[in-house]
Order: sequence, then C-alpha cells, then structure tokens
Amino acid sequence: MSSPTTYVGVPVGLDELAVTGIVCHGHHGVFDFEKREGQRFVVDLVLGVDTTAAARTDDLQDTVDYGSLVASVKGAVERDPVDLIETLAPRIADVCLLAIGVEWVRVTLHKPEAPIEATFSDVTLTITRRASSD
Repeated sequence: MSSPTTYVGVPVGLDELAVTGIVCHGHHGVFDFEKREGQRFVVDLVLGVDTTAAARTDDLQDTVDYGSLVASVKGAVERDPVDLIETLAPRIADVCLLAIGVEWVRVTLHKPEAPIEATFSDVTLTITRRASSD
C-alpha cells in the first residue's frame, strides 16, 4: 500500500510555516455600524511550504518572506469592506497563495468583537485552500 499524498485535503510532505495573531482593523460586517466604525480582526496563517532549499542555503530568496506576506494580508483585511467573514477568509487565502512557494494555506479568521448578544470569547472561520495546479 502506498503512503497517502493528502491529509485532510492538503499535501503531505510539506513543512508548515505558521504566523499567528496578525491584528488588523477592518470595516466588515452586515450592520452599518460595523462598516462605519470597524473592528478588530485577527488572522492566523499556516502555510504549506517546502523549506528544504532555505535550510540548505540560509537565503530568504529560497523561502516565503513572511514579513511581506503579513503586510499583504493586513492590506487585504483593511481594504474593501464585505459583509461576511466567509467572503474575507478566501480573500486572505488568495493573497497567501500568490506567494512563491506556498502550496496550500490554512487561514483562521477571528472576529472577537462580533455583535452577538451573549458573552463569548471569539468567532472564527477556518478554511484551507491549495494553489491551483495550472
């Protein structure tokens, strides 16, 4: 029996590079006051990358520049308001998949200040997307 090539929809054999707790201010939400006042969103990223070359060369050119990627992710959250986190999370994933070497991404989008009439600690949506093989 051959070894699996995927695990929960993502390729096996890649390394995982995580950047967590990226704090952004966005104007997303269904309600007018959310769009007007904005609120805090927090993004966690897990990137599927092959770090073999970077480990060998110790050169940033051979891996994902996560500093630049975080700036792009913040830009994606802080522009163009949408109603739903289900719309925003794929936008973030698309930005990540544009980075050279990122084969898949898991995005967890937190909306800790969601307008809910109850005590709660967080609202999150987690999606996983793969780079197209075109």
